[in-house]
Amino acid sequence: MQKYLFKNISVVNEGTIIIADVFIQKGRIEKIEKNINVKENVTEINGEGKHLLPGAIDDQVHFREPGLTHKATIYTESKAAVAGGITSFMEMPNTIPNALTEKILEEKYAIASKTSLANYSFYMGVSNNNADEVLRMNARKNEICGVKIFMGSSTGNMLVDNEATLNRIFSESELLIATHCEDENIIKANYEKLKREKGELSASDHPVIRNEDACYRSSSFAVSLAKKYNSRLHILHISTEKELSLFENTIPLKEKKITAEVCVHHLHFTADDYEKLGYLIKCNPAIKSSNNKKALWNALLDNRLDVIATDHAPHVISEKEPPYENVHSGLPLVQHSLLLMLKYYKVQKISLEKIAEKMSHAVADCFKINNRGYIREGYSADLVVVDLNEATTVKKEDLLYKCGWSPLEGETFPAMITHTFVNGNCAYGNSVFNESIRGERLKFDR
Repeated sequence: MQKYLFKNISVVNEGTIIIADVFIQKGRIEKIEKNINVKENVTEINGEGKHLLPGAIDDQVHFREPGLTHKATIYTESKAAVAGGITSFMEMPNTIPNALTEKILEEKYAIASKTSLANYSFYMGVSNNNADEVLRMNARKNEICGVKIFMGSSTGNMLVDNEATLNRIFSESELLIATHCEDENIIKANYEKLKREKGELSASDHPVIRNEDACYRSSSFAVSLAKKYNSRLHILHISTEKELSLFENTIPLKEKKITAEVCVHHLHFTADDYEKLGYLIKCNPAIKSSNNKKALWNALLDNRLDVIATDHAPHVISEKEPPYENVHSGLPLVQHSLLLMLKYYKVQKISLEKIAEKMSHAVADCFKINNRGYIREGYSADLVVVDLNEATTVKKEDLLYKCGWSPLEGETFPAMITHTFVNGNCAYGNSVFNESIRGERLKFDR
């Protein structure tokens, strides 16, 4: 395996930025210090004027394989992720077939082992009738990222509304329980009311249908279950100001039993953007009014919200065409999520240290990922080099998503990702991929 030496690079890690050399070999970070001299054959990278961050870990993506490969594949989307500085991902179970059994779950791992350019893990899905299967995964709690419960609308057999099933999973699962929280009854009532009033619906009606109350009722129910059973709960894609009262920042992340994720699109877009982007930004939970965006930023920075993710969910462009009822929810984001956060760094909304914390350190701590998420000697060399003196414009011809579009097209970010290293391999360097390598299955210390 090739050896690399970063010289005089600004290392962003654990709340500090220091200029140092970083030597990696055999897939690991060997040394972090000034003036490292390596006599062996080594590829040297001049880090002057550049920053080295731990590779981003995205705890929520939909890569669509198996069964929905007209939208995306593990190969195409992991390639886009690596180009965007994401070195590890955790993928959701609502593929076809849904990942509701150990056998189907392992089939997804087998695909990733052959095709993924990034490190990977997959959630076991929960349905109203597979609790026995889910709880058998307790014996393998160090091998999968968690179990996923859709406590709201979903595809296939994955809307979990049976309270006996929910109580059993929350009381007996030894894995992290990740939840999508929206109340189906509120959503249905809002839809029927608006449909009667307006007839034909538009993209801007989406946050009215999937409103703050729908999110809060479901999230608060999940929190009540977690507190009742002392479960390890992680609520995905928080999108409302109202929900923030459910989370705290008075104890360290490693001691929290209830954690929360915010997604880049809820930090970037508001309901005002439906006028320009329409159904391209239709997603669940919905992008809402600007007061929610402001509140989410405040909660992210004061640690009520613990991690930043994408909920990357690609659809072909024809699936984004009206009428409202036919439009699929979700948008592709992994290629530009780190760049988007670097844009907010440039306008002094967030520090580089906080970006590394929320996109890497905190994700590793939240999920107890083994030896990743930090730039530490002995850790896996999952690293990303960024140049804050260059710019990146999102162009259709440069998109790596299989779906071929992005809601960020035309936007220019004041940064560039120059290199991404996955397990010590230069998976992406100066727009060139090394596709001879594959990522590794994530392991967890539970």
